[in-house]
Amino acid sequence: MNKVIFTGNLVRDVNITYAQGSGMAVLRNTVALRRKLKNKNTGNYESDFIPIVAFGIKAEFIANHFDKGQGIQIEGHMQSGSYKKDGKTNYTLEAVVDDIEFLGSSKTNNVNQDADGTNNYGDVNQDYGDMEVVDYGDAPF
Repeated sequence: MNKVIFTGNLVRDVNITYAQGSGMAVLRNTVALRRKLKNKNTGNYESDFIPIVAFGIKAEFIANHFDKGQGIQIEGHMQSGSYKKDGKTNYTLEAVVDDIEFLGSSKTNNVNQDADGTNNYGDVNQDYGDMEVVDYGDAPF
């Protein structure tokens, strides 16, 4: 199984490009992941840097809702590749984004809040009247 899930912060400004021919949106960036343990010599946490790539609507979603330094959770799979530059073969390994989660505030800044900062979810304690209660006692799950 090839599956990765990690949380970190976007390292660079978010830029989207479009593939020649297909016109598909492509977004490449790097996510910094803080290690659990501090460096014994410096006393600071070290980071690992994971290159990511997103395609299509996922690339557009990241471009529209995330900024450099913002927390993000990525679920995806690892993909290797290679390319030639100056006659030399270079190998790559990157996480292909399958799903994205917000960590902290979004680029669109509190999309579920009104201008005064209050939420617009409505009254969560609203009385729904005479709704029928469903008994799942005999359900097979």
